[in-house]
Amino acid sequence: MGTLFVVATPIGNLEDITLRALRVLKEADVIVCEDTRHTLKLLNHFEIKKQLVSYHQHSKVQKIDQLIELLRSGKKLALVSDAGTPALSDPGGILVEKVLEALGDEISIVPIPGASALDSIISVAGIPTDKFIFLGFLPHKKGRQTLFKQISESKQTVIFYESTHRIMKTIDALVEQLTDDRRVVVGRELTKKFETIYRGSIKEVKAGLEAREIKGEFVVIVECK
Repeated sequence: MGTLFVVATPIGNLEDITLRALRVLKEADVIVCEDTRHTLKLLNHFEIKKQLVSYHQHSKVQKIDQLIELLRSGKKLALVSDAGTPALSDPGGILVEKVLEALGDEISIVPIPGASALDSIISVAGIPTDKFIFLGFLPHKKGRQTLFKQISESKQTVIFYESTHRIMKTIDALVEQLTDDRRVVVGRELTKKFETIYRGSIKEVKAGLEAREIKGEFVVIVECK
């Protein structure tokens, strides 16, 4: 029986990859990735040549079955996402679940920890995060207003991801729900050249975001009530 390595890769800065991750990628028989073109850039940078197999949120059951058969035949598979830790708001979680359903205790699934936007923003937030709720990416439409109300009433710090296209709509929705004494932290383009951390009330954070061009991926922290 083979081994499935779940490998965290950099979320922006290539120097954030670990020595262990590089070793595993070099030793793997197959690297399973969301976008082969994206992962190829990472591998080329570190001069790693491997067979790549694409797996993403739109992959069909047949692709999962193919990967399970590779594991059953004894292959070492390294699962990576486009950035960060696989299975964290990422389709890799479904693959891990299906592998366990098919192979159970026979299969070895090994975490190779590393970069994560969630860990990165927590480390510099300055807001209590000993207990928090992580929501991943918020829904596009259904239930958003109810969710923002729940965030405003939460007794635990809330953390979630947001995209370039929806960040200002999300901030506007939070302006309507949060009082000025609630601290908010927004991380933009973490670990990259234009990394920016916005801190303050929701209105202060909104003003900071509006002062610059809105680009990149965002992580939002809302202090508990």
